[in-house]
Amino acid sequence: MSSDIMAIHTAEITADRPWLETLHEWVTTVDHKRLGILYLLYALFFLVVAGSEAMIMRAQLMYPHNNFVSPQVFNRMFTMHGTTMVFFVGIPVLFGFANYLVPLMIGTRDMAFPRLNAFSFWLTAFGGFLLYFSFLGGSGLYGAGNAPDVGWWAYAPLTSRAFSPGHSTDYWTIALLVSGFGSIGTAINIIATILCMRCPGMKLSRMPLLVWMNLVMSGMVLIAITPLSAAQIMLCVDRYLGGHFFDTQAGGSAALWMHFFWIFGHPEVYILIIPAFAFMSEIIPVFSRKPIFGYPVMVAATVCIGFVSMSVWAHHMFSIGMSSYTNTFFTLTTLAVGIPTGIKIFNWLGTMWGGKIILKTPMLFCIAFLFQFLIAGLTGIMLGSAAFNWQLTGSYFVVAHFHYTLVSGLLFAVFAAERTPRQTPFLALLHRISLDV
Repeated sequence: MSSDIMAIHTAEITADRPWLETLHEWVTTVDHKRLGILYLLYALFFLVVAGSEAMIMRAQLMYPHNNFVSPQVFNRMFTMHGTTMVFFVGIPVLFGFANYLVPLMIGTRDMAFPRLNAFSFWLTAFGGFLLYFSFLGGSGLYGAGNAPDVGWWAYAPLTSRAFSPGHSTDYWTIALLVSGFGSIGTAINIIATILCMRCPGMKLSRMPLLVWMNLVMSGMVLIAITPLSAAQIMLCVDRYLGGHFFDTQAGGSAALWMHFFWIFGHPEVYILIIPAFAFMSEIIPVFSRKPIFGYPVMVAATVCIGFVSMSVWAHHMFSIGMSSYTNTFFTLTTLAVGIPTGIKIFNWLGTMWGGKIILKTPMLFCIAFLFQFLIAGLTGIMLGSAAFNWQLTGSYFVVAHFHYTLVSGLLFAVFAAERTPRQTPFLALLHRISLDV
């Protein structure tokens, strides 16, 4: 039976079934493609939610002395927007592509642990919805329910019960803890699938770059999210069991929270952007009609980024008064991580050079990505200097750098990956390519 006849037959069967039965199949599925689609739909839903929160903030900032929302509601929107975009848009959308594409591109039928795959998705989904249940937790002192208002980084001592009464911080802590367990489960699954379930003949040196980069990304998830989950548990102990990990008045350290959070926080940027690099590395060769320039170097640069990016976190903390030796170390590592990133940009340009470039929508997004990410990288190098960073900490320069990276970087790459020249989903195109191979 041809694939077209099977598709028609499947559509007829689905049309005859009650909608409740179809919904039950999607909710209980362990199929990697359906779970990938669920991840993508989940991420798109929260992208709209977080975008609405951003619009509320921008409306408040349109002109001085605006009273569109109160300062307390603004803090809640700021916290929810940042948390949602990082944890419930960026990570799920990339896990969605990884779930859908990785098994197809390495020639296996499904992920290594299908049930763990489904369990991890629903943990992530529950974490996101739990965070937004906070809006229903009472009217709050100044409106917007009891939503968290401690910033997406939740610095101590703002998260202590003295400065954050009620349960807003508890929603934030438990939601991120639950979703973190889901992310760790998915990362383990991706690593096991890539290392143990490749088809015969597909050595590591023959894997597509998208698979390589998702392997590195998953390893970074394991290393980075684990300290964040530990910090969330410590925060719960501080708030309810009399612990003093972050209580400076009882011998704790507020800087300890900063270290735990940014050990996750900066590698998280690379966790999000490395899969975007993967999309670039698959799309640019197709629309340049050339093989990727320097495949071994691209793999080495990706692995190098993964290692070096784990040692740059304290460049977020230059202004807290670390020693000169510490500042020097993190300045050097921050500058060093730009080298393999620059190699990647050079290789993408080398792929395009002399190629028969087809300027369709995905390629236009890729070209825009290269320009915007170059600006993001250059401003990051500037902020890597401790003296320069000291002057700009907490300024809109930092906000702009961060958003150049994730909006113009990550989202442009996702838009490029989502469409093909004939307006066919990129996922389906890669599926056909994998079948041909």
